[in-house]
Amino acid sequence: MIGQQVENFLAMMVAEKGASQRTVEAYERDLRQFLTFCDFGDLRNLTKKRIEDFIKYLSDCSYAPKSLARKLSTVREFCKFLYSEHLLKTNPAQNILTPKQEKPLPKFLTFNEINMLIETANNKNDYRWHRVAIMIELMYATGLRVSELVALPLNAINYDKGIISISGKGNKERLVPIAARTLQAVGEYLPRRSEFTSKNSKSNWLFPSLYATDGHFTRDAFYKDLKALAVECGISPTTVSPHVLRHSFATHLLSNNADLRSVQKMLGHTNITTTEIYTHITTQKLQETVQKKHPLADYQPDREQ
Repeated sequence: MIGQQVENFLAMMVAEKGASQRTVEAYERDLRQFLTFCDFGDLRNLTKKRIEDFIKYLSDCSYAPKSLARKLSTVREFCKFLYSEHLLKTNPAQNILTPKQEKPLPKFLTFNEINMLIETANNKNDYRWHRVAIMIELMYATGLRVSELVALPLNAINYDKGIISISGKGNKERLVPIAARTLQAVGEYLPRRSEFTSKNSKSNWLFPSLYATDGHFTRDAFYKDLKALAVECGISPTTVSPHVLRHSFATHLLSNNADLRSVQKMLGHTNITTTEIYTHITTQKLQETVQKKHPLADYQPDREQ
């Protein structure tokens, strides 16, 4: 009975919610684990207490909060399905709270590491890599999302005013100032931009591509290029990604006493609490600095009288 309902549930997730094969397999694993733990064959024994016991068991087995939340989400969806099919009189998972998850602090690179990535790309005898260097610098200089970077229109930058116009999430426009060094780098790139377009064709993208379907450099290509550069620079590729460049932009600004509201506007965050995560990094950095640099850090008083 229950085994058949699991199959029906998985079929519903595909038909009505468009779940991928990978998602369906994850749902099935989680449900099999839950049903094995509960060891019952009658749906009437599917109770809130059983679900809570399952979550406690997973917690005692040291499952990460993220895994606990996913497994509970699977059980919730399954119970919702059974209730909608009138196989349960009530939904036992309805009021069970999701375990709290601590948000990890964003990774960021040092200025020297970012500069190393840029210089390594520039030192290659290949103009394609020179373009990647400019993209890295532009992303670090403005805090762009990678989707915004690769799809920048050719006219997005006002070179006279030193400002870039960005159409972000929800088509909300924001204006971000650009450092003179970055403006110069982009300006030097423009005359050779035609190398990335077909002959006699025009492109409205700042970073066009001959091969990409959308006509501009892709996020995936930029991601792979960054990883390759990191390896060449002796930087762990696990710490480098387009989003880490965005994190670095925000972290370095706040480390140098930039106003939090200004950083929020430049990043395009709707809620300032999203931006505040970077203050945790700078606070942590300040604590480490005090521990290492303050005169009392290594001071051992002579307490013998």
